[in-house]
Amino acid sequence: MRKFTKLITESNQLEWTVLGGKLQKNYKFDSFNQAIDFINKIAKLAEQENHHPDIFNSHNQVTISLFTHDQNQITELDKEMSKKIDDLI
Repeated sequence: MRKFTKLITESNQLEWTVLGGKLQKNYKFDSFNQAIDFINKIAKLAEQENHHPDIFNSHNQVTISLFTHDQNQITELDKEMSKKIDDLI
């Protein structure tokens, strides 16, 4: 599995935060293609786990939000998924 090189910049968020009642994290990559590759890896993981995050992409930046809709809150499932997403980097 190819690992990504995440840019270390002031705009990169190092930890997941709670924003608007959702777990959220921002990633910045060297290129658009790296960002899309990362999104595709998340999509595959989401299908395997049957837990689908909200994903926003703007050029080389990706924002992930996790929230368990049927529980109307952040759950252990979201926390576990956040760790699995981090493991993709």
